[in-house]
Amino acid sequence: MFKGNGTNCARIIPNSAVKFFSYEEASKGILYLYRQQSGNEDAQLTPLLRLGAGACAGIIAMSATYPMDMVRGRLTVQTEKSPHQYRGIFHALSTVLREEGPRALYKGWLPSVIGVVPYVGLNFAVYESLKDWLIKRKPLGLVEDSELGVTTRLACGAAAGTIGQTVAYPLDVIRRRMQMVGWKDAASVVTGDGKNKAPIEYNGMVDTFRKTVRYEGFGALYKGLVPNSVKVVPSIAIAFVTYELVKDVLGVELRISD
Repeated sequence: MFKGNGTNCARIIPNSAVKFFSYEEASKGILYLYRQQSGNEDAQLTPLLRLGAGACAGIIAMSATYPMDMVRGRLTVQTEKSPHQYRGIFHALSTVLREEGPRALYKGWLPSVIGVVPYVGLNFAVYESLKDWLIKRKPLGLVEDSELGVTTRLACGAAAGTIGQTVAYPLDVIRRRMQMVGWKDAASVVTGDGKNKAPIEYNGMVDTFRKTVRYEGFGALYKGLVPNSVKVVPSIAIAFVTYELVKDVLGVELRISD
């Protein structure tokens, strides 16, 4: 149940740090250009511009930590019958690098980047836009002195996580399958004689998508959505709220929504 958890912890620390930092820097740059173009020095980011800033942050963070994500995937699915037995993070990295080459560490990178655009972009855009709407409308007494409570912010984060991961989930499935290329037990298909099974070989993102739908149906693109939601939705909510609370403790004035 905890296979690959060490790799995930080692990956998520720099990934989250780079993602939040990149988002704030991208937001500042996009807001500056938007104000220059519109001629309005008081202009604020629109939901679409927030989506763009979030997409930039997601691409940068994903690319910076992708080899760790690829290794985590292999550690998670390996069994006693797997062709390789990785003993840990660094052994997996060195083995893949030595036997499959540097490019293997970035298998599935393209669908990951494409998927991270709506995923991270929507996370930030929905979270901030929903907070702004609540502060302006003040429904059901959820806002006090122009501030949202922790519970309300958690709800905003949960909504953002739900929308983002549902939209991007099929690309995450494609990414995982591409990462498993070469593993005989990762995925298989019945051969022409109708009795035996042979490993499915994927040749790129489009081929992976086509074969997944062909052999398993469209629903296969959402395999694991429910357990993923159980993990991702509270994770996103807690991450956003913790980030803002820690910035308050450290005395950093600007928040994400600023």
